[in-house]
Amino acid sequence: MTLHRLSLACLSLAAALLAAPAFGQTDPSFLLTATARNFDSYFPGYLANGYFSTMTSPRGTEAVPGYMVAFMDYTKGDISRPAAIPGWSEIDYNPGGGWLDSTRLDKKIFVDYAQTLNMHDGTLSTSYRFVYANKATDVKVTTFVSQADHHLAATQISITPHFDGKVQLTFPIRLWSRHQPRFPIGSMTGDEMIAAVIASGQNLDNKPVPTPDRAAVWYPGYTRIVSSDGNAKQLTLRLDGQAVRGLSMAEAAAIGLPPGLKAESVKLEKGPYKLSLNLIANLRKDTTYTFTKYIAASRQDWGGDAKADLALAETARRTGFDRLLARHVAAWNGLWKADIVIDGDPKVQRAVHSDLYYLLSNTTVGTAWPMGACALTPGYAGHAFWDSDSWVFPALLLLHPERAKPIVMFRDRTMQPARERARQYGASGTMYPWEADPQTGVDNTPYFAHGVFREIHVNADIAIAQWQYYLASGDDAWLKKDGWPVIRGIARFWTSRVTWNKARDRYEILHVTSPDEAYDDVPNDSFTNAAARKALQIAIEAARRVGATPDPQWATIAAKMYIPFDEANQRHRDFDASVPHDKITWMGSSLVWLMYPNLDLPMSAQVRRNDFAFQLQELKTHGDDPNEMMMVMLAVGEAELGDGKAAGDWIQRNLVGFLKPPFNVRTETVANNAGYILATSAGFVQSFVYGLSGLRIEDKGLVEAYPPVLPPDWKSLTLRHISFRGKHYDITIDRDASGKAKLTRKAR
Repeated sequence: MTLHRLSLACLSLAAALLAAPAFGQTDPSFLLTATARNFDSYFPGYLANGYFSTMTSPRGTEAVPGYMVAFMDYTKGDISRPAAIPGWSEIDYNPGGGWLDSTRLDKKIFVDYAQTLNMHDGTLSTSYRFVYANKATDVKVTTFVSQADHHLAATQISITPHFDGKVQLTFPIRLWSRHQPRFPIGSMTGDEMIAAVIASGQNLDNKPVPTPDRAAVWYPGYTRIVSSDGNAKQLTLRLDGQAVRGLSMAEAAAIGLPPGLKAESVKLEKGPYKLSLNLIANLRKDTTYTFTKYIAASRQDWGGDAKADLALAETARRTGFDRLLARHVAAWNGLWKADIVIDGDPKVQRAVHSDLYYLLSNTTVGTAWPMGACALTPGYAGHAFWDSDSWVFPALLLLHPERAKPIVMFRDRTMQPARERARQYGASGTMYPWEADPQTGVDNTPYFAHGVFREIHVNADIAIAQWQYYLASGDDAWLKKDGWPVIRGIARFWTSRVTWNKARDRYEILHVTSPDEAYDDVPNDSFTNAAARKALQIAIEAARRVGATPDPQWATIAAKMYIPFDEANQRHRDFDASVPHDKITWMGSSLVWLMYPNLDLPMSAQVRRNDFAFQLQELKTHGDDPNEMMMVMLAVGEAELGDGKAAGDWIQRNLVGFLKPPFNVRTETVANNAGYILATSAGFVQSFVYGLSGLRIEDKGLVEAYPPVLPPDWKSLTLRHISFRGKHYDITIDRDASGKAKLTRKAR
């Protein structure tokens, strides 16, 4: 969309005849509330619309970082990482005895404290009585990042002083300094990185209090402020910035004052770390005053500069907070037409809604941007892993296909760097990196993790996702133009990467890293070989659909691809028998990954049962601090084996320790508090969409690969407003008269 069209669209807001939102009783499964008990263990969530974000804060007003989609810092020697954009949601208030944001969190100071993340409406609301220095003020704060008008956000604070007198308010845009120390992670070994972290006074130990514990490595990048200014009379701020060796960005703010309030003074503050409007006013006792901070944000190739953003912010101010909020709430409510509804387990229902909320908060429509592994935060440096294709994409595909599509489009957009990387490693076709920069698609894997350049299953995962999108959409034009080139390039890669073992009459894939990543440089990892075979089979069928001639080698290799199997125990092996399976890892084994919904390797019921039994045994004997995604796969595996109770038990296990209070932020493991892992949220969603349901996306349709199951205490599970090939369904799993789970579909 051009800047001209964006401006026209936003200008039309002022004329939009939109009724105020009907804020009725919200389903409690959409509400997460913090109380004063969370002051000592507050794990921040975030508000986002897929394009930019802000973190939550206990008071609702503190200076917190925000991030923007694929807006990266490219400092030499480091990996690319998300550049923190100037903090925009901060407001501070001083009734005369001290500043709100600087006063310690104490239930005697923040009386009747409550902060609610309303996931149905996409809002954060905070309320308390601020009692300090013999003065009391009732405070209410509401913040949202607009789901309807993607360049806009707002924070509104209402204060009711219980005294007459002079107060101060400040409306800053926080200009962050460079993060120090900064490590040359692009070239550091693992031991060097750990030594540098320790030498800097930090550590990588798991923290006893549930706060992010990998900030020493996953720190934010830097946005240099190119120009900034403001106007005290017009109550506006604006700035232009640029990420290090990266893209430009802009922000602007317009402040709305309470009707009739005449400020004693308004001053513009310009400094190296803060751009602010500072206000002094005389307030009357027991009178409520509402101040609103309207924000507009943009980045290169998405919107305009500071001047353009200023026009958007001023238009938003004229439109008014209530109307902007109504549009935002209506957009979020529309997203929830597609939902997962559980009758019989409120805790699981709330967890499902929080996971869907975080997924939807990070999606875009009509773009080719992937989702960073840790959402719009600096976690895992904002890079695109297989998480995007194999975890997040399937979770969205049936519920929100338009929001899944950018993930597959990203791989189409970044084919050229994948071609160049294939040539670098002596391969053909396209070789996508383990960690792709979300803007450029270039490999940005940290050097300390350089071994994962062998974790090449990502290339098969990408091809499978492309095909899944085609099967679910039925879009032949998309397949020919966008999907087929990706699938073909990956098939060519596998053709060049396999090794022919003449003595054993089979194709092998040597020197790979298993999904159980402690096993590096192994031959014939079963998951990798099985996924590569499926990618080749997909390429053959995709060629037929687009009228192309498939390479005859694809069928030859697929037919003779070796997948290690233990004949004596009638189960698959993790990898070739020549490699001892004896390490302590978070997975214990990767056999359960062969049951992963997108792969779902065909096997007999007995082999499936034997694989699963081996997985459980290895998790007990060789597993340590299992990843949340393992809990997902165990739930899916039990469902495939027909055990609803066991599947439900693993779903319950997925709630314990992984969800950090107060806003259900998922961490990678219980002990490792690296947070905001979208793959874990997406995995939990897949437990229901593909696990309990038994549904699989195949050429013949959305099929029931195995009978559905329900945990014993559940009455029903409904996948609401599922999209498949242009039609919509409600899919319900409940019980027949005999108590057996059954699946029904109802067209919408």
